[in-house]
Amino acid sequence: MIVGVLKEIKAEENRVALSPGGVEFMRQNGHSVLVEKNAGRASGFGNAGYKNAGAEIVEKPVEVFDRAEMILRVKEPQSSEFEFIKKGQIYFAYLHLAASEDLTRAIIDAGSINIAYETIQKADGSLPLLTPMSEVAGPMAIQEGAKYLEMAQGGHGVLLGGVPGVDPGTVMIIGGGAVGINAAKMACGLGAKVYILDIDLDRLRYLSDVMPSHCITLMSSPAAIRDVLPKADVVVGAVLVPGSKTPTVITREMLKIMKKGSVLIDVSIDQGGCFETAKETTHADPIYSIDGIVHYAVSNMPGALPRTSTLALNNATLPYAVEIANKGWRKAMQDNPEIKLGANVVQGHVTYEGVAEAFGFKLINIDSLL
Repeated sequence: MIVGVLKEIKAEENRVALSPGGVEFMRQNGHSVLVEKNAGRASGFGNAGYKNAGAEIVEKPVEVFDRAEMILRVKEPQSSEFEFIKKGQIYFAYLHLAASEDLTRAIIDAGSINIAYETIQKADGSLPLLTPMSEVAGPMAIQEGAKYLEMAQGGHGVLLGGVPGVDPGTVMIIGGGAVGINAAKMACGLGAKVYILDIDLDRLRYLSDVMPSHCITLMSSPAAIRDVLPKADVVVGAVLVPGSKTPTVITREMLKIMKKGSVLIDVSIDQGGCFETAKETTHADPIYSIDGIVHYAVSNMPGALPRTSTLALNNATLPYAVEIANKGWRKAMQDNPEIKLGANVVQGHVTYEGVAEAFGFKLINIDSLL
C-alpha cells in the first residue's frame, strides 16, 4: 500500500502522524511511504531522517493526496483540503466529526474511508489512541491553569500549591478518565486541594484507592458541581462520550457563583466542549474572559509539546496503521473489532452512531459495507 504522511496545517499543530522509525516499520511490512516535505520538522524529525528510513519526500500536499491509498494525519482535513480527498482513500486521524457538520458532509461527499483515532476502542471500553494524548493533555491542563491564575494573565493571583501558612489553591476536575486522572496527579503533586467528579461509581472507587488523601472523589451531578464551583480556582473539563458531542456540564449561569479570575480549562473542546461558554481557541490566542472567568479551550493541546506527543502517539497508532495497510480496511475491520469501531464515515455513509445523532444523518451498520 502507498501510505501518505501530510504536514499538519491546523493552527499551531506541531505533531506529525509518523516518525522516521514508523516509516522504517512500514517499509519492513512492504509498504511505500510518501512524506510531505518538512512534515516532521516541528517534532524534531528532519527530511533526511525520513529519507534514511526509506520514505519519499514529496514537495506538495496535493501529490500526497493524489498518490496515497491511505493518509496518516494527526488532525482532521481542513476546509482547504476537502477537494483533494479521493473516493476510496483511507484517512486515518483524529476526526472529531460530531463537532463539525461541514467536515462530516465533506467526507461523505468525497466517498472516502474515514477511520477515527478517537473511536477505536478495546473490549474493556478503553480508548488506546486517545490515552497517550490524554496523558499529555491532563498534566498540561494543570500547567495552563496555574499559569493563567497569575494576575498578569487575568487570573486572581493564587499559587496552586500554596506556601507554608497559606491555603493551597483548589482544582476541580470533571471526568475521571485518562485526562482527569493525569490532571489530578499533576495537581496533587503541586500540593493543590483536588476534587475529581465522575458519574461512574466504580471509577470513583478506583480513584479513591490510587489518589492521595487531598484528592476528594465525588459523584458528578449538577448539584455537586454547583457545590464545588465557588471554591474552585481552576476547573478542568475532561468529559468524554466517545465519538459523540460532549454534554454541557457547566452553564453560563453557573459562572456567577465562581470566583472572579478563576480559570476554566475545557479539554473536551475537540468534541464540542463541556462548558456552555467554551469556544475553540488556539495556542497563539488561547484565552478569553466571560463574566470575569478566564476560559482556555485550545483544541489541540498536545500540539504545544510535539516531541513528546508525536512519539507517544506513534507508539499507539502504528500497530493499527500497519494492520490496515497490511490487510486493507475491509479485512482489518473484519479481523479487528477495535478498528471496526474506528469507522466513522465510509464510502459516503455515516457508520458511527454519535456522528449520525449529532446531525440527524442516517446511520448505516458498518458490517453491511464489509
